[in-house]
Amino acid sequence: MGTRAGIVVTGTEVLTGRVADRNGPWLAERLRQAGVDVAAVVVVGDRPEDMRGALEYLAGSGVDLVVTSGGLGPTADDLTAAVVGEVQGRPLDLDPELEQRVAAVVEELMSRRGWRADPEATAAGVRKQAMVPAGATVLEPVGTAPGLVVPPAGARGGPVVVVLPGPPSELQGMWPAALAAGPVREALAGAAELRQGTVRLWGTLEAQLAATLREHQAGLGGLEVTTCLREGELEIVTRFAPQAQPAHDHLVAVLAEEYAATLFSTGPTLDELVADALRDQGLTIATAESCTGGLLVARLIERAGSSAWVLGGITSYANSAKEQLVGVPEEVLAEFGAVSPQVALALAEGARARFGADVGVGITGIAGPGGGTPDKPVGTVHLCVVGPSGTEARSVRLRGSRTAVRERSVVLALHLLRHLLLGGPPA
Repeated sequence: MGTRAGIVVTGTEVLTGRVADRNGPWLAERLRQAGVDVAAVVVVGDRPEDMRGALEYLAGSGVDLVVTSGGLGPTADDLTAAVVGEVQGRPLDLDPELEQRVAAVVEELMSRRGWRADPEATAAGVRKQAMVPAGATVLEPVGTAPGLVVPPAGARGGPVVVVLPGPPSELQGMWPAALAAGPVREALAGAAELRQGTVRLWGTLEAQLAATLREHQAGLGGLEVTTCLREGELEIVTRFAPQAQPAHDHLVAVLAEEYAATLFSTGPTLDELVADALRDQGLTIATAESCTGGLLVARLIERAGSSAWVLGGITSYANSAKEQLVGVPEEVLAEFGAVSPQVALALAEGARARFGADVGVGITGIAGPGGGTPDKPVGTVHLCVVGPSGTEARSVRLRGSRTAVRERSVVLALHLLRHLLLGGPPA
């Protein structure tokens, strides 16, 4: 790889897992699109020595660019600007014009939200956010915090550091300005196209795939191949320079031949396949969920424009809700029990009828950790999809925690939908 970068995500709340890191993966993909190989994503807490250590480690690894996220607010633990300035040999100076712009943003925000605060404390917070490493390029605030582009001072050498805010919406809104800054353009001047391809298999073991890759290793020169097994889906991601395109095409052909029974996508995600199929075929869908509690319909409406094909969903947890809201017959519940293939079918048909949808989905099961019986242990789930072209049903026993059972049930339901709508590997 040519041009390389490192990412430092700051914040004790991210380090401890109270807040999931959304910035590291987002930045890594945007850098990849710019032809930049990401060497590392480092997460550190709000401790100056740890932040300094991360910056020095990445500089020592020879990267051309470092991007940080977080630590630009008005509070005492927002230390990124000061630490980056120190590492780059650029002490902080007050930018009076920036102070006025930040003050105006803060005043407008407080007025819009009806907040009141001590004027002296507010002014101190604004002043802190207007302290800029000498010679740095200021990126105008998207929220209240400005970003920074900080090259190394004088003859120090090392990477340019881009300092971005922590809130994802602010960071993403500031990214185009960061790429357009002169020092960043210079650092990325040698970046070349870095392509990426994805193949998705459903129900193939990693060990089996590893044997295939070893067998064909001689024809895969120039490819960086990574695999990830997640909820039964094996994702193969390949990164490569344009000159390695023939090797990538060879890999895709090998996988298509050897895993014809499990390959379901050469790019789009499962959710994208289902959404595109519903849209392209002009079909509508509705759900009736018990143990998954609305997780499936939440996945279905994640995509913008989904109101064109998702009519709605019912969380029918109690038997009374199954009867009254979805129309599951009382005698079916009495004879087979709430967790049964018969009830899953009745839920799918009921959702379809209640909403007037083309496709109905029913899910019922025991997510645990309690509630299981010898005949219906924890993890027992019954799923059914009914559509114009037929019915897909599946009964499984899923392992794992309550959360895992519910999430895996949703994935299985989406694969049932995929198979009903598009064919391909069965669910």
